[in-house]
Amino acid sequence: MVGRATPVVLSVEQALSMSYATLRFAHIGFRVIRVEATPASGRHGGAGDPNRHIGRPVADGGRASYFVAPNCGKEAIALNLKDARARDVLRRIVASLPVDVFCTNTMPSRHDELGLDANTLTAGKPDLIWACISAMGLAHPNVPGYDPVLQALCGYMDLTGDPLGPPTQCGPPIIDLKAGDEVFAQVMLALWERERLGRGKVIDISMAQLAVSWLLTSLPMLEMGSARDEIRRSGNQHRQFIPTNSYPTADGFVYVAVGSDAQWQRLVQEPMFASLGDPGFERNEGRRARKDELHGAIALLTSRHATGAVAEVLTRAQIPNAPITPIEQVMDLPFVASTALHTHAPDGRAIRLPPPAVTTPFLADHRGEVKFAPAYGEHTDTVLREVGLRDDDIATLRAEGVVV
Repeated sequence: MVGRATPVVLSVEQALSMSYATLRFAHIGFRVIRVEATPASGRHGGAGDPNRHIGRPVADGGRASYFVAPNCGKEAIALNLKDARARDVLRRIVASLPVDVFCTNTMPSRHDELGLDANTLTAGKPDLIWACISAMGLAHPNVPGYDPVLQALCGYMDLTGDPLGPPTQCGPPIIDLKAGDEVFAQVMLALWERERLGRGKVIDISMAQLAVSWLLTSLPMLEMGSARDEIRRSGNQHRQFIPTNSYPTADGFVYVAVGSDAQWQRLVQEPMFASLGDPGFERNEGRRARKDELHGAIALLTSRHATGAVAEVLTRAQIPNAPITPIEQVMDLPFVASTALHTHAPDGRAIRLPPPAVTTPFLADHRGEVKFAPAYGEHTDTVLREVGLRDDDIATLRAEGVVV
């Protein structure tokens, strides 16, 4: 974007998938304006993005703990897009700021009625990049997109959890986050293409498709004759490389990943693990054939020693390993602490945030400080004035429920 003004992203977003995508734009210095709905009659739970009201209250304006981190560094306006006047305002914002990228994760069946469809928004701005996240893409407009439901549908839960237990969802909402990353990647590609070709692009992200695209180590194996038992859920064990698993120690757990026969030979040369030097374990397939026996034997050995002592031996043998870090200690890991972002709540409290996927020059220039998440409708007046609406026009729209 050399020689251009700061790119502007306008996003009709809620929940996590698109909010994470636009957070990544904020991390590289783009201006991000999120659009939320005005309060609906009879609706319970608070105005705007439902995620504003999930978790502990942190600040006024609908800023609860689940909402804050994915929305730092953004602006927020509220429009009643069921009203034609609000749809006119949306188009005016797109044309007048001008907006480079429009994003939405509204269900596609509602795009036309709310004026969010690509045809409407690109009609007066053919170089607009339009991006949508939905459950199954624009070809399936009536399917709602919820991360755990898609984890269930796309086989993730069948692959996750203890082999003797029920199907289990992954801890983080990985399909939501993968969708956000995919929007970021595709938009950046589209911006590069626009620099060369001068035209916009429609980006249609299917959460289901991208979820299944990640099953590279599972589905093709079935196609090539592997038995279901080779890929079904296996707890913390790796399905192919043996032994790779979590093992108890005297004061916690350690995760050990033996990824080759050479690593195995180094392991059993250590006195702590010398009793495992059975010739039948020299090759991975031999270890796989007796994996339950082997996992039990390793657990018996590691449980006699503190995590630090086990890790010292594994590290000396050049075996990948790590303690099972409690989630409340992750922000204190040295590599996290050195790259973490931070913000300040309106009352002055400092809040640490996870590091960005990649530390960008924009974030480095700001020393990792990002603006706190916007209050509901905090920037409505500012943005509407910027596109030419007068204060009395804004007051009328607000009095009639068109904006907040």
